[in-house]
This record gives sequence, structure tokens and C-alpha cells, in this order.
Amino acid sequence: MNLQKQIKSDLTAAIKAKDEKKKDTLRVILGEFSRLHKKDLSDDEVIKILKKLMKSEKELLEKKGDETDSRFVSIIENYLPKMATQAEISNWIDQNIDFSKFENKMKAMGLIMKHFGTTADGNAVKKLLQKM
Repeated sequence: MNLQKQIKSDLTAAIKAKDEKKKDTLRVILGEFSRLHKKDLSDDEVIKILKKLMKSEKELLEKKGDETDSRFVSIIENYLPKMATQAEISNWIDQNIDFSKFENKMKAMGLIMKHFGTTADGNAVKKLLQKM
């Protein structure tokens, strides 16, 4: 089952369980899907939308000065893939990247992001490359 269908079925379950917060969160997510005017989204597209929603929610919490994670963020995190750790990224770079083939280290970022896809944060990879 793809991620979009999973979210729809979880919405149905939340409605039946009368879980208002989860129901509201999933409706916000599905509303974002419908704004794209596409019937079926790939899992990568769904993940991009979820990351965007989570980022905006965290920025809102930061502005309010509320350091605790909201339930909204925790619900969204359930649908995101496990992110690669700095150690995993660093190990992969050490084993697979020959920096002598690149003008500078940052040119290798495209290759690294292609390998990790949505499981690596681009800013984290950039900082890691700058430290190397």
C-alpha cells in the first residue's frame, strides 16, 4: 500500500476511533495532496509534502517559543522514512566517494543525495561535507 492510501485508511480509522487530533492532522495532509490536483502521488511526492508541513509546524512552534513537539509533528513523523544518521552518511561517503574526481567537495553532494534520496537532510549533508 502506498503512503497516500495508508494516510487515507488511517483517517478512516481515526474517524471511527473518534481521535480528533489525528483526524484533523490527516485531513490537513490530505488537503495538501488535493492542492496538487493529482489523483495519485508517488511516495516521494508524499514525503516532500509531509516534510514541508513538518518544517512549517516546527517554525511556527519556534516563533511561539514552544520547544515541545506538537502532536501534529509526531503524527507526521510516523509516515516519514527513518532518516540516515550522520555516521551512516559519513561512512557511505568514506567508502564510495573519491573527492579527487571533483573540483570541490560540494560537487559530490548531488551523488550523495541521489544515493540517500529522502532519507538524508540536505543541510546535514552539506555541513558534513564542509567538515571533511
